[in-house]
Amino acid sequence: MADGRFYLTTPIYYVNAEPHIGHAYTTIMADIIARQRRQCGDEVFFLTGTDEHGIKVARSAEEAGRSPREHADLLSERFRALGDVLASSHDFFIRTTRDEHVEKVQELVQKIYDNGHIYSDTYSGWYCAASEAFYTEAELGPDTTCPIHKTPVEWVEETNWFFRITDFRELLLAHYDAHPDWVLPGHRANEARRMIEDLEDLSITRAKLDWGVRVPWDDEQVIYVWVDALLNYVTALSFPDAQAAGASEDLWPADLQLMAKDILKFHAVIWPAMLMAADLPPPRRLFIHGYVLKGGEKMSKTVGNVIDPFPFIEAFGIDALRYYLAREIRFGEDGTFTQEGFEARYSGELANEYGNLLNRTTSMVGRYRDGVVPADRGDDGALAAEAAQVVAAVTEAFEALDLTRAADEAWVLVRRLNRLVEERAPWRLARDDAKAAELDQALASLAEGLRITSVILWPYMPGSSEAALRALGQDPGAVGLAGAVWGRGIAGARVEPTGPLFPKVEDFA
Repeated sequence: MADGRFYLTTPIYYVNAEPHIGHAYTTIMADIIARQRRQCGDEVFFLTGTDEHGIKVARSAEEAGRSPREHADLLSERFRALGDVLASSHDFFIRTTRDEHVEKVQELVQKIYDNGHIYSDTYSGWYCAASEAFYTEAELGPDTTCPIHKTPVEWVEETNWFFRITDFRELLLAHYDAHPDWVLPGHRANEARRMIEDLEDLSITRAKLDWGVRVPWDDEQVIYVWVDALLNYVTALSFPDAQAAGASEDLWPADLQLMAKDILKFHAVIWPAMLMAADLPPPRRLFIHGYVLKGGEKMSKTVGNVIDPFPFIEAFGIDALRYYLAREIRFGEDGTFTQEGFEARYSGELANEYGNLLNRTTSMVGRYRDGVVPADRGDDGALAAEAAQVVAAVTEAFEALDLTRAADEAWVLVRRLNRLVEERAPWRLARDDAKAAELDQALASLAEGLRITSVILWPYMPGSSEAALRALGQDPGAVGLAGAVWGRGIAGARVEPTGPLFPKVEDFA
């Protein structure tokens, strides 16, 4: 990160099929990171978008009775709409069919060619259209199937243009040696190193496809969709409307690029080699997350085991889904999405522990102090110190990109405040005028602890956290991390009790 600016990307999503919860997961995790960086005062540029070329899109369009462009327009809009539903705060949404992208891709590929890293040769190999990738015999599944999609692959023979990626083997390994935390988690870096050691030159064009970016020196070929797609992280920074949204070409290299493990090779091996060949620096860090699983398998439209996120969002709200995915699935590892687990987190933690705590606190302030939060008498220094420790632990976990641990640490404060209610029993203190000072301190501490809790939970649940701050009589826009300090809240705040923050959901199926 340079000059307080932070450039973050998701992979761009392929428009061959409808979005599903796997796509939602990546966007949500990236958004949590983006929001937390903004809390820290960074100027964030957060990029997402859609990958719209290649044989898979062309075939999907044909099956649907559409032109590739019509198909791309329709599906891209659905991914854009998904981002809105997910409360994604991305700054720009790129489409690879835009003229600005096409021209910049041709410019960068031409530079790699002019630098002497591209040559013509004949290629033959096993190709999976669903992955837009070639596989060796050793990588194939049973009965000559794709190891990811479990569907039959096809034998392809073409004369293409090849990227001499093998010339970058030693440079790539040296980069990994010099930057041991460049790819996280660490075991993904080890996987990438093994891929680098087994490198073969890469076919970067296709001769039998029209739906793609034309090779600038050979109009009969199009650029391999993965080369086209990877370059979006650089090309988007030159778009006039992206620059109006905060981009600039000097934002490269990206500070963090987030993706799922199935595209590790493309991002951790091919992508940095392409950048080196184009005289550009690699991104500063890659984070590879695991799969959202259903029934022990990665969700995939091709496999047919997809969970639709929209019914969960409609019934429980987007913040519940964001929280569940972050807390239930250890960031960087595979995790299983289950309806039972989702409902347990929703009712047990969100509704009962956080939502009910807020409701009880505002109700007691309303009943016992006419809706005005009492002044903090300073008698809960130990509790204030505990809150500071939680904020520090959450911040430290975010620095390590451990989003799950950060959520776990934040929940320590939620549970501590719930214990405080039982320990102090404000309803009993209210019966004894001699204990008015104790009641004041209990209510003040609960309100201030909840304010801090809502600030540190904001990256995960922005809408709910802002609603909680509003209910506490605080500024719902005051979510900067510098304000997550005991005593920084608005003094004498008037609570505004609302309905349940996480209302009970009946008969969801």
